[in-house]
Amino acid sequence: MFYTYVLQSKKNGSLYIGYTGDLRKRFKEHNDNKSTYTRNRGPYEIIYYESCLNKDDARSRELYLKTGMGRRYLNARLKRFLFHT
Repeated sequence: MFYTYVLQSKKNGSLYIGYTGDLRKRFKEHNDNKSTYTRNRGPYEIIYYESCLNKDDARSRELYLKTGMGRRYLNARLKRFLFHT
């Protein structure tokens, strides 16, 4: 399984979208400042994830969620959650 995921910084509320084959390991790397793009912006919480059967699907989903339409999809999907932060 591969995962497309969305993290939210508890520090400033910013979102990070990524994909991985090991969600638990990758989440720990983000919170341990071992990821270049999320370093010093944590701690993070996983607010959304999707599972995919293969890497290409997870990567495609990540790219979609980073587009304007993908962001609108996430905002609609996470509306209640995002407004309570």
